[in-house]
Amino acid sequence: MGEAVKKSLKSKKQTKKHLVLASVMLAMFMGAIEATIVATAMPAIVADLGGFTLYSWVFSAYLLMNSVTVLIYGKLSDLFGRKPILSLGIIIFLIGSILCGFATTMHMLIIFRLVQGFGAGAVAPIATTIVGDIYTPEERAKIQGYLSSVWGISAITGPAVGGLLVQYVSWKYVFWINIPLGILSLVGLWLFLHENIQKKKHEIDYSGALLLTIMISSIMLLLVEGGNRWAWGSWQALSLSAVALVTIFGFVFQEHRAREPVMPFSIWKEKSIFIANISSLTTGIMLIGISSFLPAFVQGVMEKTPIVAGFTLTTMSIGWPIASTLSGRLLLTIGYRKTSIIGGVFLILGSVLFVTMTAASGPIWAAIGSFLVGVGMGLTSTAFIVSIQSTVSWDQRGIATAANMFMRNLGNTIGAALLGGILNNRMMDYFHQKNAALTVDDANRLLKAEDRIQLSDTVRTILQDGLTISLHSVYYVVLAFAIISMLFILFIPKKNESSV
Repeated sequence: MGEAVKKSLKSKKQTKKHLVLASVMLAMFMGAIEATIVATAMPAIVADLGGFTLYSWVFSAYLLMNSVTVLIYGKLSDLFGRKPILSLGIIIFLIGSILCGFATTMHMLIIFRLVQGFGAGAVAPIATTIVGDIYTPEERAKIQGYLSSVWGISAITGPAVGGLLVQYVSWKYVFWINIPLGILSLVGLWLFLHENIQKKKHEIDYSGALLLTIMISSIMLLLVEGGNRWAWGSWQALSLSAVALVTIFGFVFQEHRAREPVMPFSIWKEKSIFIANISSLTTGIMLIGISSFLPAFVQGVMEKTPIVAGFTLTTMSIGWPIASTLSGRLLLTIGYRKTSIIGGVFLILGSVLFVTMTAASGPIWAAIGSFLVGVGMGLTSTAFIVSIQSTVSWDQRGIATAANMFMRNLGNTIGAALLGGILNNRMMDYFHQKNAALTVDDANRLLKAEDRIQLSDTVRTILQDGLTISLHSVYYVVLAFAIISMLFILFIPKKNESSV
């Protein structure tokens, strides 16, 4: 413990903090703009490549590998240092981005998104951990606001640039825009971040990593295809359920016996960390439900352009950094618990707006809902990260930060699969009732103006009503998770009422 602190202090003297912060923010910007720009481009990608039923898999594949690797990268960064592991993640992410731009089918795109997600797992947790390493606990609340501002900048530029690229150039460039950002970040990290890591032999928990991968993959596949391609009582669904249960127990057993586990359960014994991680899971489900499907509602139901659809998502990430900066100040005055509760209220308010949204509501309504959810996310996520990093020591900070982001990513993964399944099932049921000749893939024709114009009034109405009803089902689930998140936040220990 004492050695770790000395190493950390020594590296602080050598490291150029502000230049490292700039490099870290570039890496985070790369990941942040990817999230907003791809969501904006998805209707155009589906219209070009086809396969509406695979819509959610473009997000699920990315999030699956992100969720699986985030813990592994976090642990490796504690063992071998932040710089080499973050650099590896950025390089893999860039390779995946290049390949995504060359995809000619939806299946190819999904495979390349797996590669991209494999690298992305390193970016956010290690970048955030580096900030925890080089700044004091008092400084972290303020600096976390800076990191969150990256999401705001990417939100303003991402959807707008994405809409322009889709409309005037090609959706392929939404992936290739990452290349210069990643290269600049790598250069900055290697020039200005200096670590002093004691080299020793480590026992990497390969078994735990493998069990984790199988566990999350089986759960996600079950949620995506269960009730859709496979009946819940089918041998495929039952087999996946059995695999998920076995690997869950196997993972827990392995982590308790491993000398250097991927997920050390000891960090979960602190009640505030436990609540923060569970709340991050629920907010992750909410986040993917809004960011993945809002463009489809704005373009398919409201009949607006990709740029307008991008604007409705932009407001979420404008609210996020504003609230995150405010959260840094609130943490020092009213404390972690009250700050988190205020954030929970905003999450519920934003979700209510989505539940009540109709075609006549217009994009401003959608934008306000996004903004309120963004405020809630900014207040809660900043409070969670600062609290966690202040609770653990240097040699556990990487995995503790990664564990929190893993839970949000797991929420994203579960949410993309669960909500995508709900969307497809509700649309199938509605089309079978109104026009048996229509399929879920016919919804593709709503997402492109020239295809939409060719539809008869009757078919267009059925498609739009089916999409509206299905998306409302998704948003009711989002509201339910906002309420669940609030209930968990209320269980934060009273001691966290005080300032950090």
